[in-house]
Amino acid sequence: MPTATAAASTSDLHDPNSAAYKKARRRHLKAARSRQHAEHETDWTPFRAAEKKYKARFPPPDLSDVLDLATLNTSRAEEVLRGAWHGRADAVAYREIELNGDNDAGPSTGRRAYIFPDIPGLVLLPSFVDPEGQRRLVRWALCEQACHPNETNLDTHYVLPESGLWNKYIRIRKEECEDESVQPRAALYSSPTESAAAEAPGPRRLVSNEPASKENYDTLSSTPKPPAAPSPSVQPLRVSALVPRLRWANIGWSYHWGTKQYDFSKGKGTIDQGVRSVCKRAVRAVRWDRVFEDDNSTAGDWGEDGPDWDSWHETYEPDAGIVNFYQTKDTLMAHVDRSEVCATSPLVSVSYVLDLVPGHLNLSAESDSLGCAAVFLIGGLTREVKPTAILLRSGDAVIMSGPACRRAYHGVPRVLEGTLPPHLESGTDGDWAVYEEYLRNSRINVNVRQVFQRGFDPTAPTRHAGDT
Repeated sequence: MPTATAAASTSDLHDPNSAAYKKARRRHLKAARSRQHAEHETDWTPFRAAEKKYKARFPPPDLSDVLDLATLNTSRAEEVLRGAWHGRADAVAYREIELNGDNDAGPSTGRRAYIFPDIPGLVLLPSFVDPEGQRRLVRWALCEQACHPNETNLDTHYVLPESGLWNKYIRIRKEECEDESVQPRAALYSSPTESAAAEAPGPRRLVSNEPASKENYDTLSSTPKPPAAPSPSVQPLRVSALVPRLRWANIGWSYHWGTKQYDFSKGKGTIDQGVRSVCKRAVRAVRWDRVFEDDNSTAGDWGEDGPDWDSWHETYEPDAGIVNFYQTKDTLMAHVDRSEVCATSPLVSVSYVLDLVPGHLNLSAESDSLGCAAVFLIGGLTREVKPTAILLRSGDAVIMSGPACRRAYHGVPRVLEGTLPPHLESGTDGDWAVYEEYLRNSRINVNVRQVFQRGFDPTAPTRHAGDT
């Protein structure tokens, strides 16, 4: 898809006099008339109201109250203009701090971090990952992580190519093989009763999981975590048709979606060295003494061991996470990350349209962001707190840390179409063209966490409350 065409199409939707705007308005009014059970705005929590605002397809949401620090950087001017989406650098109160300049924190470029007085523990690092690093992470996410032995959302329902869906797709695009049909996993069973019971039809059931801790770890880890049942209704699909349906791939410790807890019985998977390096570099780059110098939380809020931010440079070690693959119409609704035993350490979210999150070191990343820009919302301990809106662009990193921020509701209500940055276009790199085509309508989010604090042994045969 030509860049000019994509940008023009998105820009037209912001022009009330354009044909595209008028057509979208007609479709919106028609859909509104046919809607039988509209939600009442008076019933919405502040967080839900913000989600609805930014999810709206028509009229395009006004981003004037969304923090967009890229507007301060002249080198990102072309990126900011993409798709006509841009916020304001003064939309939210923040404070600028210097990054550490040691070698472990990455090259000394004079870059800054930004912290937020209304959200203690939240750190934003614009352009933390350089363009070449963003490309490496895109290739890793699609080629290396979204394949065996790592679980993906599609493995439950389809018998995927052993080499990985994306790697097979690359061969198809190079005309090295046919675009073959991928068979449903349910077809392996002679009768539906041979597989686990399928989920009952109807709205998706939400699971409110109990926050993990050292005290309840044994109980949570021993809770049965049966595998999800393959859908008996899915049909065979060609590889090219399945690629846009890829939604996540597991990293490290296996996450069980049915219980929203980790399934430690599957063992600890490998954390890619490149991803691990990005996460650790982000944590080591931050001046945590500046981040928490005005922190009003008590020692008890941090847990029995009290604040431990002064040791994160040495103790942070990512060991679990997930790569999320979003299409431009997808959303990540308000949620809290509370499956990790370590509940206050950094949650790093890097945006090359990909996010990383360290956790206590309980890494719970919103991850690295690769592809299109997105609106990130972060509120408080309940949905009743009005969230702060931040525009995350490619290469940006967000770190959530501390008791208030780490357990705050957050989400991504909107992936902004037409915002692929220039450095993720193929240019003269012919091999990158297929990645550019995918990223034009996608956002890759790498969510990495640290499940256990240093000294906690999850394999110990017996454990008492408070033992490490």
